[in-house]
Order: sequence, then C-alpha cells, then structure tokens
Amino acid sequence: MSVPKVPRIGLIVGSQRVPRACLQISEMVLKTIQDTNPSAALSLIDLLEWDLPMFNEPGVPSQITSPDQYTHPHTQRWSKEIASYDAFIFVTPQYNWGYPAALKNAIDYLYNEWKGKPAMIVSYGGHGGGKAAAQLKQVLHGLHMRPTERAVELTFPDREYLVKAATGQSLGLLSDVEGQDKLWDEERKHIVESFEELLSLLRHPRDN
Repeated sequence: MSVPKVPRIGLIVGSQRVPRACLQISEMVLKTIQDTNPSAALSLIDLLEWDLPMFNEPGVPSQITSPDQYTHPHTQRWSKEIASYDAFIFVTPQYNWGYPAALKNAIDYLYNEWKGKPAMIVSYGGHGGGKAAAQLKQVLHGLHMRPTERAVELTFPDREYLVKAATGQSLGLLSDVEGQDKLWDEERKHIVESFEELLSLLRHPRDN
C-alpha cells in the first residue's frame, strides 16, 4: 500500500522592504498552522532572499513549459522553486490600496508553475489590507489558480502597533506567555479555517 503524498505548501513572504513586519507575520501564520496541522509540509519563500530583478524575460511565461526554456538563471531557479509546491499562502501588506510591486513582479515571472494550484491570502495593514487581498485574488484568478473564499485580514489595533510594524520592531506574535492575550487571537482562528479550505481544495483537484 502506497503512502499518500504530503502536499508541499509554499508560504510567500510578500514584502522585500527593510525594515519590515512581513517576515514575523509570516512566521506567525506558519506557526499557527503547524500548531493545528503538525504534519503540514510548509516552507517559507522569502522574496527578500530571492531578490528578483524587475521582470526581464524575453519570452511570454504562458508559452513556457520547462525551466530550461527561460533565458535567465534567476528565472530558471525561481521556476523550479515554485513548480515544486502544490499550493501557496501569500502574506502581503497593503501599500496605497494595493499589494507590493515585488510580489506582483515575482508572480509575473511565471505562469504554468502557478496554474491550477490552490492559494490562500493573508493581508495586513492599518485596516486589514482588504483592498490588497482583493486585487491579489483577482490576479490569482487570472492565472487560473484556486484561491480560497476566505481571505484573512490582520488589522493593527492602534498607532503603536503601526509604528512597530513600519520600523520592523517585534510585534510579540510568537509570545507564549500564559494568560497573556496574543495579537490577533480571533484572526488566528480564521487562519486555521482558511487553511482547512486550502487543504480541501488540494483534496479535490480540478483539470487545468
């Protein structure tokens, strides 16, 4: 009897800004999921570490079916990385009612590597980042991805948290002090619910 394959899920850290809050928020999302789904195969994909230049491939991504068909080594590496995952979680801030250019750029490099795969969106900002999430969801639909119905919006509760986030200070998201309320306690439940929807999409694939 064969052992069922555990889906590989890439959690994309959608901001390259330094300093930034995106990495610690992404780590919180990852830990929240792992606490309730310890067998989940999750990996962080940090766009700051990838540092992709502005899209510079001469070919049209939708016409490319193999990493070797890309011109640039950085695109070939990015293609192989994204192709190795079965689904994605996008963690994104909201900038001026939209999501970061670095995230759009990373998406635009590829097409078939994204196509047909389930996706989940976690946005954050002073008002939760809902406009960024809506724009990103539209783009994912354009790639024929399968975004979850529930998008998770994380709202900073006050100006103190906004300043901490903007300057890269710790938000205390991974604190486990007994009896102490965590930031976004309720929203962490939404993260788990959205992830369960993502798993359901993985269990019910569709033909591309």
